[in-house]
Amino acid sequence: MTDLLNRIIAAHGGLDRWNQFSIVKGTIVTGGALWGMKGLHQDADPREMTVWLHQEKASVIPFGAPNQRTAFTPDRIAIETTDGGLVAERLDPRASFAGHGKTTAWDPLHRAYFNGYALWTYLTTPFLLTLPGVMVEELRPWSESGETWHRLRARFSPQIATHSAVQDFFFGDDLLMRRHDYCVDVSGGFAAAQRVYDYDEANGIRFPTRRRAFLRGTDDSVVDHPLLVSIDLSNVHFA
Repeated sequence: MTDLLNRIIAAHGGLDRWNQFSIVKGTIVTGGALWGMKGLHQDADPREMTVWLHQEKASVIPFGAPNQRTAFTPDRIAIETTDGGLVAERLDPRASFAGHGKTTAWDPLHRAYFNGYALWTYLTTPFLLTLPGVMVEELRPWSESGETWHRLRARFSPQIATHSAVQDFFFGDDLLMRRHDYCVDVSGGFAAAQRVYDYDEANGIRFPTRRRAFLRGTDDSVVDHPLLVSIDLSNVHFA
């Protein structure tokens, strides 16, 4: 790890503490314009999410019906009933996005896959930057909102399901995250910038509770309208 990444990890609770836990659970409320662009309805109902910390696996409940949940891994997405029944399944789910653009409609399995890898990415950041298959380099500092931010660029191996192979993470002088940039490969590869804020702490791990994703300009500026995705987290705990 770079010295900067070491200090960022320590500011978020440290690897020793992180490695004491295997899952994180919490309540998520999602909104934004992306869902309508994909032909989907997004309500403001709270849902429970579960993310596994040391394997790429995630689940959200309810999904589509009160007794249904998602089951995400990189090579499979499924919708299940709470008693284990299979509602729908797709193997090699990434391949199902071939040819998609920004407004290509998604079916429930597309949405479940996107939710799964996105939540796993967000809830394991910045610790996922220490994983095998992730290469990290420090870029020149970035100025925004009257601050100068540290900037790390991560390159992810194809075995890790996430937004795009190259992503940038921005951290303030307090070493907490301010912004997360990526391309949404499953939606035509458009450039996105996610503002990250309102940190909380649970079980000694620090994490942001608010994320707001927007389009990103060619100069890496944030395009403030429309708001593509909003994510609010609460009741987070590690176990």
